Amino acid sequence: MTTENILSIFKEIMKVPRESGHEEQIIAWLQKRAAAHNLECKTDQAGNVLIIREASKGCENSPTIILQSHSDMVCEKNAGVEHDFSKDPIVAVEENGWLIAKETTLGADCGIGMAAQLAVLEDDTLQHGRIEALFTTSEETGLTGAKSLEKDFISGKILINLDSEDEGELFIGCAGGVDTTAVFKYGTVEATKEYVKVLFRVYGAEGGHSGDDIDKNRANAVKILARLLYQIMDKCSIELYEIDGGNKKNAIAREAYAAIGFDRKDMGRVMKVYRENVAATKAEFALSDKNVEISAERIGIEDVDSGKMLYEPVKAIDGNTAALLVYALNAAPHGVLAMSNQIKGLVETSTNLASVKMMPGKKIAVGTSQRSSLASSCNYAAQQVEACFALAGATVRHLNEYPGWQPKMDSHVVDVTRKAYKKLFGKEPVVRAIHAGLECGLFLDKYPDLDMISFGPTLRKVHAPGERLELASLDKFRMLLEQVITDLK
Repeated sequence: MTTENILSIFKEIMKVPRESGHEEQIIAWLQKRAAAHNLECKTDQAGNVLIIREASKGCENSPTIILQSHSDMVCEKNAGVEHDFSKDPIVAVEENGWLIAKETTLGADCGIGMAAQLAVLEDDTLQHGRIEALFTTSEETGLTGAKSLEKDFISGKILINLDSEDEGELFIGCAGGVDTTAVFKYGTVEATKEYVKVLFRVYGAEGGHSGDDIDKNRANAVKILARLLYQIMDKCSIELYEIDGGNKKNAIAREAYAAIGFDRKDMGRVMKVYRENVAATKAEFALSDKNVEISAERIGIEDVDSGKMLYEPVKAIDGNTAALLVYALNAAPHGVLAMSNQIKGLVETSTNLASVKMMPGKKIAVGTSQRSSLASSCNYAAQQVEACFALAGATVRHLNEYPGWQPKMDSHVVDVTRKAYKKLFGKEPVVRAIHAGLECGLFLDKYPDLDMISFGPTLRKVHAPGERLELASLDKFRMLLEQVITDLK
């Protein structure tokens, strides 16, 4: 097994559509690849795929090793980019030692794990016990595949999860989580023709993973927009015509916009608030998210060049709902709620204000997600979010709850992996828990005897355009995976 082989397989995976909930093509691709290499393959009703390679000669008494990754990816792209994730391959370039998708997500989360599994399965020289390569579905949107896994689908007692993003770190625990969605119902009124109409946009934010990156003070475009609207509403009456921001619940919102109208006499006040928000945002994120921008553009007027109207709003959201929505978005918590007292530097509890979307049927949906190492704290964080939006008149639901993974301090696979890392690289790896959600907690519910660890190469900007894979770390990841598989006896 070579690093070049893993990378080559990953580039093949990049050509296959695999958005969460639409994994049909990647499932078929895995089945076809297994057949081409004469490997046993089975697929359950949830679309989870298990490909099996029997033990190498002389290793029949070695333990069965489960290698696990998820087959779906977060599909995000920059505004204005023409990319259809249902058919277009991911485009990436190699720059300064990184493989980068500049305008979309790369899908190295968890496509690089998939590639490593396949490289192991297809290597005739590697000495190992029985390998069960498990590819689960819809991890990014609720860990659906792991939740649906049948109790007799896998047989091994050792599981190596390949869904981590920091080379040199071994993960032995993760946070649990839940998604919370608030839905506002609204009426409409006629837009006031005489009003000045402006489109405010927040863009250029780095975004990122709502677990791994929540403590990095990344700009949340929805929160920035909500603050701007709230402060404008404090100065004058407005009409809200349209609002949109963010996308996936497990990604920090990078972009948001709102179209509003107001009396011409209030133009000076509105623009003063706008300029103050631009300055404040630039100052607050000067170090952590320096490219975030806020723009203001007149709409409802004739374009000088084309002679066409620039988006003439006809209807406005009723004033009461608009005000309650803006108040709730401004008040809703976002970010780190508590740090762990047991593990230094570990986020214990957080919440992500992920998105606001106008939906058919005159509804506005606000998506959020909560995470915690403690089930009680996760529940309370979700209740805080629920209370905020319920007070504003929204209907609130909690979905996709999943358990955390509590560290096992006497783990055999952790001990083997730690020693293998020290032997290969001459230093101790970092052994810790992670604030992101992994499927390991769900596996333990159905297979309580599993001994598990998670590790991977270094990824950055996961769940956001510009996602990148460090190629040097891929080589070390490959070496460690080979060594661990060889050493597990």
